[in-house]
Amino acid sequence: MKAILIIFLLYPILVQAQRDPGLKDKRDTTIVKNELVRDLETIRNRRKQIKSLIIPASLMAYGFVSLDNENLQSLDRSIKEEVREDNPRFHTNVDNYLQYAPAIAVYGLNAIGVKGKNNFRDRTMIYLLSNCIMGVTVQSLKAITKVQRPDGFGTNAFPSGHTATAFVAAEFLHQEYKDASPWYWIGGYLTATATGVLRIYNNRHWFRDLLPGAGIGILSTKFTYWIYPVIKKRIFKDKPVSTMVVPYYQNGQVGITLVHNFHK
Repeated sequence: MKAILIIFLLYPILVQAQRDPGLKDKRDTTIVKNELVRDLETIRNRRKQIKSLIIPASLMAYGFVSLDNENLQSLDRSIKEEVREDNPRFHTNVDNYLQYAPAIAVYGLNAIGVKGKNNFRDRTMIYLLSNCIMGVTVQSLKAITKVQRPDGFGTNAFPSGHTATAFVAAEFLHQEYKDASPWYWIGGYLTATATGVLRIYNNRHWFRDLLPGAGIGILSTKFTYWIYPVIKKRIFKDKPVSTMVVPYYQNGQVGITLVHNFHK
């Protein structure tokens, strides 16, 4: 009787032991498949990231090559002469404000309920950090190259800071709303391009100044989006923050920005 009772009690365990190898193999197969999917997704994302660098890198390369290329410099002079001949008295301050329009659009869209990729804190940190990286890069190149402006006032033409700022904002809009509607970021890039064109019409920049400015602006923002998750994890530890003090650098000016989120 005792033997029968022991066998009865052990029966479920024995049955489970017989089933376990098969179940374990299935679990192992599932784990391997999931890991493979994650690895393939990582590879695809890396390829997309590399491809996204081709255009801004090409824009920057054009600018650097043009510094010592007489044919490209001749093209700059031809564009200047053509623009000034048709618009000798043209001048506007619109470009001073237009450069920020795509970034303002990000906050405007969020305000009316069209949610972007990040919350207020994260997108603000990304935008400010992008401008810091862009500002340091642009001002360093201006100091090194010392290219004279087409109007003769100043030797800090290369690259265009206004254009770089505008394309930081345009890429910022692109990153936040690329999954919502292409018209948002297309509008942002058109606005940034208009900013650059106005710099030529105002006789403040050569054509060669605009392209590296655009490239630097785009790359600064892309780079910030790539590194920000690490910064966020180490600084904020995913805790809600309502007020931030952030360093700011742009157009040769250093300062701090106080950011407060009134919506908790």
